[in-house]
Amino acid sequence: MLENKKKASVDLWIIIIVTFLVLGTYMALGSKINSFIMEGSAPLLLRTICIALVQFGVAGAGISVVCFLRKERFRDYGLHKEKALLSILLSVAAFMPNLIFTIVTGEFHRYLPFHRVNITAEIFQASFPESVFSFLFVVIAWGFFEGFNYVVIADKINICCPSKHWWLDWGAVICAVMCILIHGAIGVNPKDIIEMITVLIIVYGMLMARKYTGNAWGCVFVFIFLWNAY
Repeated sequence: MLENKKKASVDLWIIIIVTFLVLGTYMALGSKINSFIMEGSAPLLLRTICIALVQFGVAGAGISVVCFLRKERFRDYGLHKEKALLSILLSVAAFMPNLIFTIVTGEFHRYLPFHRVNITAEIFQASFPESVFSFLFVVIAWGFFEGFNYVVIADKINICCPSKHWWLDWGAVICAVMCILIHGAIGVNPKDIIEMITVLIIVYGMLMARKYTGNAWGCVFVFIFLWNAY
């Protein structure tokens, strides 16, 4: 047990270091990267791959390095067929408070997966097959890896900080707070506070769905079809 905690602690540090190395590089070269991506002179697919690599570096590279070093498979973290549908349904249910909040506040305008990603509009206007391959990189970086990233990190945290109570999941709690901080879902007025609570419910709920079913596809589904979709 102690050995597993030590390994999980090292894994978390690897994830943190890789993530901050990418963030540091982006902060140093951000203006040049953004200029290259948005100016439009380079091929769309190349520009999409560039920004997708940055996104993957922030949410995906760390856990990929850990899985490679530990010889762990993504399947070990719940990417399999068993109870996949139940995992998706429970994760979608966790997303409903945020969707209802968005509709009630009049901020729901349209449903379009990844439309908040700055290059998506250009991708949808591009011709085939460049548009398809470009969108695939968006789905992988902003959808699959961002959703799966929380699963791996939550598991590592739970090994380091196990809870005596099933419903109190420290991995889910920390990942939910982390999501709020990363996406800036913080505010002091009643509207912002309610939105922050709905985001907490999303991340905590989908990770608890994964814990209950043993299947992680619900987390991936949320970030492909619901997050950044309206």
